[in-house]
Amino acid sequence: MAGTTPGTPRVLRAMNDRAALDLLLEHGPLSRTRIGKLTGLSKPTASQLLARLEAAGLVVATGTTEGRPGPNAQLYAVNARAAHVAGLDVTPERIRAAVADVAGDVVGEFEVRTPGRRAGESVVRQVTDALDGAVKAADLVRGDLHRVVIGTPGAFDPGTGRLRYASHLPGWHSPTLLDELAAALPMPVEYENDVNLAAIAEQRLGAARGHEDFVLLWNEGGLGAALVIGGRLHRGFTGGAGEVGFLPVPGAPLVRQVTKANSGGFQELAGGQVLPRLAREFGVADIPGGTPIEVATALVARAAEAVRRRDEEGGEAGDVGDAPSRRLLETFATGLATGLASMVAVLDPELVVLSGALISAGGEPLRALVQHELGELAASRPRLVIGEVRHHPVLRGALESALAATRDEVFDTSR
Repeated sequence: MAGTTPGTPRVLRAMNDRAALDLLLEHGPLSRTRIGKLTGLSKPTASQLLARLEAAGLVVATGTTEGRPGPNAQLYAVNARAAHVAGLDVTPERIRAAVADVAGDVVGEFEVRTPGRRAGESVVRQVTDALDGAVKAADLVRGDLHRVVIGTPGAFDPGTGRLRYASHLPGWHSPTLLDELAAALPMPVEYENDVNLAAIAEQRLGAARGHEDFVLLWNEGGLGAALVIGGRLHRGFTGGAGEVGFLPVPGAPLVRQVTKANSGGFQELAGGQVLPRLAREFGVADIPGGTPIEVATALVARAAEAVRRRDEEGGEAGDVGDAPSRRLLETFATGLATGLASMVAVLDPELVVLSGALISAGGEPLRALVQHELGELAASRPRLVIGEVRHHPVLRGALESALAATRDEVFDTSR
């Protein structure tokens, strides 16, 4: 029978090789003895394994152990330059790109600003400019990349190849766009929803590590969610699972033709655009200036500080002082909990991760308020946590997604 089968020496060697490589990624440089203990392999077998991986260019010798009794031992590490990947995070305002080596370290970044992008502008040129800028910063060339993952709002319909649920991203809706990008980029390219990528980052590196069933609620330029069920992302039939900004909710007008409006009840109740209105309604003084997201973030941060200060001083909810800001945060939290209650009723997740700029600005005061409100509105009560991946979570998720597939290819020594 052609190929290899489970249990053959080649497959067993490949499994041991992959286990050793994963340990080196997790722990950093290790000695032959330590690798043997962690994998359960004998010293001779561990030595053969390391020799095999070194000859394949997958590990390199890197220094020796010091400060321990006995002779110094040679340390081995994953050869970070064995492969490189790239991730792109696309928004209406900019395209941010990063390159990482196979060890996961970011070695180059670049950003292309795209304000006021018109439908006739070349998306392909903007993507390649961002990618080439990050590749150049990494001292590489485009052909050195094994894989690219591009994160966008919405999702590309698997049936038509067209971007859906993101009418606010001009230039990305051409039916030939994916073919044009494939022609311009010589490596495998994958596309993923931006909030799904933030969930991948939290699952691999952050607050959702070890959790098989969780929801990530994102609130930044818009409201969205990622659904992880049984350890896997649930994307839905057209890729639209998690587009919860369109969700009809109590307390908000019923929005019709939601894709044309690019909004819905949950977005209108708890999206960033509601915060200036709440500030005016509650009489919050000195509403900050800036872009809409900057204004919304500043208002949430100020309100969270007011709640934190009241709690530290042992005040009561009705205290004067910065009461308008506190009322703003409480109302905002109720709006978030209202939409979450519908999601929790359907999915019953183990964990809810709150992420995005507005959530980060609210921090623990906002999380605690949403947790309390959700306890009043939902029958099941999952634990709510703030996302831990704060530095470009969508971009980090794109890199993690690209790295997972690339490591499976590059680290496979059974071929």
